[in-house]
Order: sequence, then structure tokens, then C-alpha cells
Amino acid sequence: MSRSLADFVREALEVVEEISPEGAAQILEKPDRADWEFIDVREPDEFAAGHIPGARNYPRGFLEVRADLEHPKRDPWLEDRGRKMILYCGGGHRSALAGKSLQEMGFERVLSLAEGWTGWVKRDLPVER
Repeated sequence: MSRSLADFVREALEVVEEISPEGAAQILEKPDRADWEFIDVREPDEFAAGHIPGARNYPRGFLEVRADLEHPKRDPWLEDRGRKMILYCGGGHRSALAGKSLQEMGFERVLSLAEGWTGWVKRDLPVER
């Protein structure tokens, strides 16, 4: 039986909690963002065209390498498995999949932005270029 992207995303969202754009915007406004980090899992060209203020860019295709504790190309910033992260992509699919992977790697508090960048921009929320 063949599986679709929708199947994978649906399974990911069974274990990865989503946050609304409005909820994420409220966190963005808090001092020090209440220790939440915004992680953009889109490609570098998408990130360069605009992103949530202060977001870090870890493209989906390289995220697990950067988060791995043993890989030579790991990023020490991602060693903290208790780090609170809101992941987002273009529409919410890649961030859900990335969130599931990170949870399986031991990250304890990972959210996926519902509707992704599309929903963020549609609501005219803050953008950094």
C-alpha cells in the first residue's frame, strides 16, 4: 500500500502539538519570548525572503544532522533536549514532520505552527527580512 504526504503529516500531528499563528504571535511579544525559540525549517531562499523575527533557519533536509548528538556537523545549540521550540515551514507539513523527528530524538517541547508561514503572513504578523 502506498502512503501519501498527507498520511505522514496526519501521523506526525497525532504526536506533535500545533500552535495557532495568534498563539505564536503572543509568545513572540513576551519578554525573551518566554524561552521559546522559533525555528524555520524552510529552505534558505525561503528564509531569506522573509521569516518570523529572530527565527533560526534549520532546513528540514539538514535538521536531524544538526540536532544529532554525535554527527560531526551537529550544532551545539541543539544539544539541549529541553529547549522549547516552535517549528514552522510554508504551510505546516514540513514543520509537523520535523517536530516528530525531533521528538523521536529526545526533544521534549516542540510545537508546529499551524498554517505555517502562509498563515503567519495572511494575518499580517511581524516579518523580518
